[in-house]
Amino acid sequence: MTDTLALFDLDNTLLPIDSDYEWGQFLVRIGAVDKEFYERRNAEFFIQYQAGTLDPAEFLAFVLGTLSRFPRSQLNRWRQQYMDEVIYPAITPSARRLVEKHQKNHDLVAIVTATNRFITEPIAKAFGVDHLIAALPEETPEGELTGKLVGIPTSGAGKIIHTENWLKQMNLSFDSFRHVYFYSDSDRDIPLLSQVNHPVAVNPNSRLKAYAEMKGWPLLQLFDD
Repeated sequence: MTDTLALFDLDNTLLPIDSDYEWGQFLVRIGAVDKEFYERRNAEFFIQYQAGTLDPAEFLAFVLGTLSRFPRSQLNRWRQQYMDEVIYPAITPSARRLVEKHQKNHDLVAIVTATNRFITEPIAKAFGVDHLIAALPEETPEGELTGKLVGIPTSGAGKIIHTENWLKQMNLSFDSFRHVYFYSDSDRDIPLLSQVNHPVAVNPNSRLKAYAEMKGWPLLQLFDD
């Protein structure tokens, strides 16, 4: 059993983009949604996210409600196209090296993201990460998306709750590890960053950078190469 747990935020941490926002832009680009309405709402939510005022439940209701309008087979085809056109080109060698450093040490590695699992599951696989903690869309028995969220959002303090529940399923807790890392770019993740003994501010926004400097947390710029 490893003595190290490595947790990673996803958007603007391992990826130099926001996969939620880019998914919305992708749907607009392929004509799947009304361009004027969706672009406006997507931009509004993105501005709220950057300002730290986003209501995650409201945003997830918007995103998951949009997904529920389409058959799962169609969504899966669009998601593969999105991966090919948007995500794979955005994955940088520096991000891969950071994840691989922990994988080569046989650490327990997980991505913990506020973005929903439908979008992020293939992204986690692209990084070779088996464990994904993400907002969980409700599905019908046939696998269709209902537009509803299962449980609470995986954002803010919710990341702690979901991570603890995930560890509990393996009869583990944060205290099971000598070293617990969490890498994130956002001040919204200060609750989980404060929970671990190796918090790392990666490509931090201004609010997280100021907080990390005050706390003496290490800063990492991942996308310089």
